Amino acid sequence: MTPEGVNVQHPDKLYIAGAWVQPHGTGVLEIENPADEEIVARVAHADNVDMDRAVDAAREAFDNGPWPRLSPLERQAKLMEMVDHLETRVPELAAAWTAQIGGLASASGPMHAGGVAGLRGIASLGERFAWEERRPGMAVDTVCVVREPVGVVAAIAPWNGPFAIMANKVFYSLIAGCTVIMKPSPETPLEAYIIAEAADAVGIPAGTVNLVPSDREAADHLVHSRRIDKVTFTGSSAAGMHIASVCGGNMTRATFELGGKSAAIIRDDFPIEAAAGILGNTITVMSGQVCAMLSRAIVPKARHDELAEAIAGVMKGVKIGHPNDPQTQLGPLAMRRQRDRVEMYIEEGRKTADLVTGGQRPAHMNKGYYIEPTLFANVDNTSRIAQEEIFGPVLCLIPAEDEDDAIRIANESNFGLNGSVFTNDAQAAYDIARKVRTGVVGQNGMRMEWTAPFGGFKQSGIGREGGDEGIHAYVETKTILLDAAPA
Repeated sequence: MTPEGVNVQHPDKLYIAGAWVQPHGTGVLEIENPADEEIVARVAHADNVDMDRAVDAAREAFDNGPWPRLSPLERQAKLMEMVDHLETRVPELAAAWTAQIGGLASASGPMHAGGVAGLRGIASLGERFAWEERRPGMAVDTVCVVREPVGVVAAIAPWNGPFAIMANKVFYSLIAGCTVIMKPSPETPLEAYIIAEAADAVGIPAGTVNLVPSDREAADHLVHSRRIDKVTFTGSSAAGMHIASVCGGNMTRATFELGGKSAAIIRDDFPIEAAAGILGNTITVMSGQVCAMLSRAIVPKARHDELAEAIAGVMKGVKIGHPNDPQTQLGPLAMRRQRDRVEMYIEEGRKTADLVTGGQRPAHMNKGYYIEPTLFANVDNTSRIAQEEIFGPVLCLIPAEDEDDAIRIANESNFGLNGSVFTNDAQAAYDIARKVRTGVVGQNGMRMEWTAPFGGFKQSGIGREGGDEGIHAYVETKTILLDAAPA
């Protein structure tokens, strides 16, 4: 069973060792549409036995199969075929995202078309990346520094951006010469099925790409395996810290892109109405369920009340509705437990800050997991709503004494994933960005650049994905010392 417009061929099967196979157990993952609370898909549920089968297949494919032994250019050519296949399935990817997490249909098509297009840049690393360098040595004639695939990769993706995040992990793995096991979120497995079908359609060698949708228990079994060489995980900081402890015990290589509580610093030179328009509309993107979301706005104390009023005006004008309605600006949260979490934080916020607008379920939506865009003002940066990731359309407005105080507040966080400086002065934006301890800083909004590295400081993660730098997490560096240069 799959949603309308999504043509997955074998939702009841797993993809292991180049074949669509029955799962070991009888469990099924049911996918609920958060807009109407209806079941829209059922897919196979991998258990621990299935995880071991996938690891065995990926291990065999890496140790003895052809993929790691192809040249980077040969791998690139095959990956470009995969991109061609995925381009034909953008409408399916868009429909799957809207059905599974309530993402706006108006944004889904362009978002997934862009995600597929970005894969060509990763594939082109076959010809652009420095796979080998030679340099003269002091103690030897020739030093060869080569980059070789890290090995078997367990790729674990979240539910909010399931296609682009999983596809990036898979393409970096494959261009490096690794084999990969896809473990999508149990809430959003359909995109990974489409990726597996693309690999199958173009003849990626058996065992090179594997798919095992599962719950958290089987995923934990996977990351505990000593037969995998690397885990790449995107998700919550709590889950990431647990996986990091497992990987540390096994010396498994790992990359983590985790949570955020990103700050926007509003300078005096930036107009209030413009800042309100950006902040009030950004917090509704994907219903606020974005790890890089600008969820803290830090503003000079003298401008605080004016900005609060302006943001409230923007939020009150946001159209909340069904994600298939082209006029909708804010759809549902992805699941019931996510709405429960957001409502818990709203109640916490009422105790320590001023609720300016929102905070309720919209009265006109009697089905689905909706919440109004919500603004808290006069927020204490040490409070829970300012320090913990809410992952919903909730914005905290924090007054600062001056620019140095704003930078201090921005850095007073366990996270460091994203940030922004609202100013018309690019030099000032650069200078402030250099003082904020976060992986990405954009001028005047939640800026994203998929050709650049992305990742966080502190509890927001370890390592970088995206850009040419993303390949480094999927290769090992080997040094070969020679008495003469090889041919």
